[in-house]
Amino acid sequence: MTLRIAEIFGPTIQGEGALIGEPTVFVRTGGCDYRCSWCDSAHAVDSSFRDTWTPMSDDDVWAEVTALSRGKPLTVSLSGGNPAIQDFTGVIARGKTQGYRFACETQGSISQDWFADLDTLVLSPKPPSSGHQVDWHKFNICLTAADGCGSVVLKIVIFDDTDYAWARAVADRYPDLPLYLQPGNPTVDPDQPVDLTEAVGRLEWLIEKVTADSWFTPRVLPQLHVLVWGNKRGV
Repeated sequence: MTLRIAEIFGPTIQGEGALIGEPTVFVRTGGCDYRCSWCDSAHAVDSSFRDTWTPMSDDDVWAEVTALSRGKPLTVSLSGGNPAIQDFTGVIARGKTQGYRFACETQGSISQDWFADLDTLVLSPKPPSSGHQVDWHKFNICLTAADGCGSVVLKIVIFDDTDYAWARAVADRYPDLPLYLQPGNPTVDPDQPVDLTEAVGRLEWLIEKVTADSWFTPRVLPQLHVLVWGNKRGV
């Protein structure tokens, strides 16, 4: 099995969602079935970057992960692009025998049998500001495929009031799934510094929204990696 890999990096910390702060090696795949208006990973999404993606076997990927982690088990995050396009069955099987944990974040548009082998599946349906509409039938198929996964959670990025209202509707649709909200980052150029005052302001705005509405179900988190490293790649 050949995987298209945009980059493998770490160890660093997970910057968002349910595993925020957790030591992690990231395996970022190349290719995505979405083109979100605010995508911050164009180098792993747009086909114009295809020449920069490296074809790697399961063994190649695993050798890089173990080299970066120095053979010490930690969490391996499968990200993208959309990692669900590709087959990580072999990589997960190798890691599990050595005590590694696996997480994956995907928008829920493509299901895979290997979802059930994950420790954490983060389903991140894209809000209206992305320019996409969620196919909830496909999303539900992803949930079914994840039966047996250690933990399945929702993560939604919020850019504006429309996204916020949409997120509340999604929470009503899936009341049993833990929900994580985070303010969106409109700065996507890796060479452009992030305005920390603006970033904290967006977080404060979101916190004020949920508290004013007495919406106490979700956890509101920053994009920690953006606050620390901006939009730099490979951290």
